[in-house]
Amino acid sequence: MKELDFDKMGGLVAAIIQDHVTHKVLMMGYMNREALKKTQDTGLVTFYSRTRKKLWTKGEESGHFLKLVSMKEDCDQDTLLIQVNPNGPVCHTGHDTCWFDENKQDDMDFIKYLQDFIDRRKKEMPEDSYTTSLFKKGVRRMSQKVGEEAVETVIGAMANDDENFIYEGADLLYHLIVLLTSKGFRIEDLARELKKRHKE
Repeated sequence: MKELDFDKMGGLVAAIIQDHVTHKVLMMGYMNREALKKTQDTGLVTFYSRTRKKLWTKGEESGHFLKLVSMKEDCDQDTLLIQVNPNGPVCHTGHDTCWFDENKQDDMDFIKYLQDFIDRRKKEMPEDSYTTSLFKKGVRRMSQKVGEEAVETVIGAMANDDENFIYEGADLLYHLIVLLTSKGFRIEDLARELKKRHKE
């Protein structure tokens, strides 16, 4: 991270807090150099309170801490974008965000999360993981699983068994993402291909 311009606002920089998973903007506060250092040292977001004239770690009273994931400065180096994993509601009113939005992951966002999770599995290859076992068995077995799940999805559709259709369709998507990952691709590559073909 580049040197921040604390002088522009009298020793402070603005800090925009964003949920790492949902990407919702949760709140905005201010940091001085000491608050920034404490945030980096502890992994818990700490602000400078302009009203109380002191540092305060978000959650020190409510228990709703903001666990630091990443931070980066803007082009003017006077504002931080801080991604966090929040431990409960962020606003003092009890709402998820200071704009009264519900901080909930969009269902489609979970697909990207799942892709990232499978990417990590491929790198780390933890024992006792079904995904690891698929990577170890190779492309042939992964391809077979995609075929098997596709057939089961079709059977569910043909039988008008909606519950089974959705269940098997989810299995199909999961195994397809694993196969894509093994081949060095991501689900976004399929999205780009579909986008390229799409015509209004």
